[in-house]
Amino acid sequence: MSAPVPLLRRAAVETLGTAALVAVVVGSGIQATELTRDVGVQLLANSLATVFGLGVLITLLGPVSGAHFNPAVTLAAWFTGRRTGGDPTLRDVAAYVPAQLAGAIVGAMLADAVFGKPLVHFSTHDRWAGHLWLSEVVATAGLVWLIFGLARASRAHLAPLLVASYIGAAYWFTSSTSFANPAVTIGRGFTDTFAGIAPASVLPFLAAQLIGAAAGLCLVAVCFGRRAAVGGNEAVVPHGRQQPAARSSEESAPA
Repeated sequence: MSAPVPLLRRAAVETLGTAALVAVVVGSGIQATELTRDVGVQLLANSLATVFGLGVLITLLGPVSGAHFNPAVTLAAWFTGRRTGGDPTLRDVAAYVPAQLAGAIVGAMLADAVFGKPLVHFSTHDRWAGHLWLSEVVATAGLVWLIFGLARASRAHLAPLLVASYIGAAYWFTSSTSFANPAVTIGRGFTDTFAGIAPASVLPFLAAQLIGAAAGLCLVAVCFGRRAAVGGNEAVVPHGRQQPAARSSEESAPA
């Protein structure tokens, strides 16, 4: 037997997961700049912390909400499932996206608080250039291609490892350091630290990310066809609306 996971709980998990992700991104950036002035080492520290943090969060929270932590992923999941009645529904999207945005802002404030920074200090780090926007298109397209490609190939169980690894790699192969997430982009506008982005630079990043998400879905269709496999509408990790029931002590004992 399994019980439905209430939407309120799933939205709360998306808030907490996105907040934790942004706290990791921003906090590790602050720590890196305080420990070294070498920009390459700073980026290495920031990317490694993000890889480990994201992998942990997807593994821990994925079975509850799907571990989207990203409006682009949520919208892509809705788009792929809209004709088949799959998850998420528009009601889910209306709950997930605001939850992710709120979580990202809270996460940035939390990271600043942990390091004794002002809770809200809008970034002055301008990221306004065509190559940065192209980088966000590429990074987001690759992320969506990976996530939904794994689902179509029945390899969604590998998402914690592979999605985190992809984001870590994209830190280095894109000039924008791969934000690839509208919520994270907005959250990083609230911190004037290593990971920040000036508010005036946010909108083009968001547009590029949405274009990238659409491009990623096109890549999925090219590689795997338009028809989703069974369970192919799940985003990041299998979860649906069901939460695994607790197993008996005999079932849960290690082999």
